[in-house]
Parts: sequence; structure tokens; C-alpha cells
Amino acid sequence: MTLSPRPGILEVAPYIGGEASLPGIERAARLASNENPLGTSPRAIAAFSALRDDLHRYPDGTAAPLRAAIAKAEGLDPARIVCGAGSDELIAFLVHGYAGPGDEVLHSAHGFLMYPIAAKIMGATPVAAPERDMTADVEAMLARVTARTRVVFLANPNNPTGSLLSAERVQALRDGLPGDVLLVIDAAYAEYVEDADYSAGAGMVEAGDNVVMTRTFSKIHGLASLRLGWAYCPPAVADVLNRLRGPFNVTQAAQAAGIAAIADSGHVARSRQHNAKWRAWLSERLSAAGLHPYPSAGNFILVEFPGKPETGAQAALAHLKTQGILVRAMAGYGLPKCLRISIGTEDETRAAAAALTAFMAGAGGAS
Repeated sequence: MTLSPRPGILEVAPYIGGEASLPGIERAARLASNENPLGTSPRAIAAFSALRDDLHRYPDGTAAPLRAAIAKAEGLDPARIVCGAGSDELIAFLVHGYAGPGDEVLHSAHGFLMYPIAAKIMGATPVAAPERDMTADVEAMLARVTARTRVVFLANPNNPTGSLLSAERVQALRDGLPGDVLLVIDAAYAEYVEDADYSAGAGMVEAGDNVVMTRTFSKIHGLASLRLGWAYCPPAVADVLNRLRGPFNVTQAAQAAGIAAIADSGHVARSRQHNAKWRAWLSERLSAAGLHPYPSAGNFILVEFPGKPETGAQAALAHLKTQGILVRAMAGYGLPKCLRISIGTEDETRAAAAALTAFMAGAGGAS
């Protein structure tokens, strides 16, 4: 007999993150992973460094001080907060807790790849609802809800398209779901949103028992390497997540850095202002170059290239690499004519715009 994994595991395509380095280039412009170009809060760095003599100690298994800091900053109930090793871990736990073989997990067509991956790992069937103008279509999602639907994921803002649904449209989605279906609002990019009619989802969590909001420290707080996320849940869902997570799933270093980062409102404000300025600037330059940047509420822009993928997006990706610039290919998201470009530092953003302008003018077309 041959050792074999559980049925379906080998059908899961592993998640591949954005490239981080280029051969022969000492420091590439990393615009592929939506990282904070301003880096980490100095307060968080100091808190992280202060733990160097306590690495032999286990962390607080309940992350109580971190949950209290999040609750204070966001005006939430700490008892409803569950922390994880990135919001990815919490997404996996939510599927683990509420879906399995024979069940369905619903998401929009160009939603975050971890939704279908988490579903397949648990033996559930991922269902992708078509979008409208690169935006989640509430009616299309509700039309695909069946008796087997257990979890619905909505990234808002959405990665990788950058699209946004108003609080009213998200409420319409929630109101249209049966009470035994869990709606997960993935608000990883909430801090970057400027629209007045947006809500990250906390109020909806508190108004019922089948909505969860997930958040992350990886983006605006600049703690991607520490893997830190959190979920705001109804009490019963928080109980499920606390039963599923490991006893020390969030390191003490991540907790300490998170407490300091979420209290550094100045760093958050500077990061938001930088993003808004250069997101608008880059979008204008890409449009002027003959490209189609989609409106974005995140810290990145999805850009569509004319022509066939091999002469458009793929060739542009190769050209950018020759200039030491890394961006994200989108074929894995079903968008082969697009690239996703994170907002970098001023120098990085200007370099990306210049390289793509040259590419569209023909200078890089043969690369």
C-alpha cells in the first residue's frame, strides 16, 4: 500500500506570493505584495527589539493585551476579537469551523485566492460568482447561494481588483443570506479607504450572529513579516475559532509590535496620506500612457494592458524586471491581461510609471 493524503489535497494549487528579489539586482523595487512603503512604525520596531532577552518565554496564549489594544483603537469589544498568524490563518479556521465535504464556499470571481484554497483543503467546493466591472456583484452572489452554502467571503476593498462596495450594498448581501450562512468580510485594506459610505463591518458583526470581520497588521501597519491578523466575531464564532487555533498561535514579538503599531496613529496617518497621493498620481500616469488602471481603494492598482497577454501584461512584466521593478502577474486570478502594482515609495512609484510609459511607447515592447 502507498501512503496518500486525504482526497482533494493534491488538487489544491499552492498559494504563490509576489516575487521579492531579482538575480543580479541588489535591491529591487518590491511592488508585488502590497507592503507598506514607509515601513514599520518606529514604536513597533522598538517594542519588537525589547523582547530579545525573552525569546525563551511562551507568549500570552490569549493575546489579551493585544486584543485590548485593538479594542481601544477600534472601539470594539475585546471578548469578540480573536488573533491569528495573519488573517490567512483566520480565514482557514473559519472554513475549518463551518464547512467541509459536501458544502460550498462562495466568493466573487476575482476574490482573494486563499478563499478557494481554504475551501478545497477542507473538502468543500469553492463557488465563484461573476463580477460586474471588476466589482463583487451582490445579486450574482445571492443567486448562487444554495442549500449547501456554508460560508460567503467578501473582500472589501477587494484584492486584487481594488474595488469597493458601499455599506448599503454589503448590508444587502448580508440581508439576502440565510441565517445559517456565515458572511466573512475581509477588510484587510480598510485603513486605506477614503469613501464616506464605507464600513469595515464591525457594526454588522455586532448586529447579528452570522457575520465576521477580518483585519490584518500586514498592510498599513507594516508588520507583514510577523504574520499578525485578527477577527471580530459574534461570541459563538469567537468560541469556535479559539477551539481551532493553536495555544500559542501568535508570537510574543508579533503581539508586542502589534500593540505599539496600532497605537501609532501618526504612522498610520502618514501611510494613508502617502498612499492616497501616489495612488492617484500613478493612476493618472498610467492612463496617460495608454493603459487602463481600475479605480482602487487599496494600496495597489490593477492595470489592464491592451492586446494579447503575451505582448501586453507578460511583456510588460518582463520589461519591468529589467528595470529592477517587481509587480504581480494576475493570470492566477483569471486576469491574464492585467498586472497589479503596489504603491511604493516616491522613487519606486515614479520609476514604475516611467518604465511602463517607455514600454507602451515601444522601448520595452521587445523585452
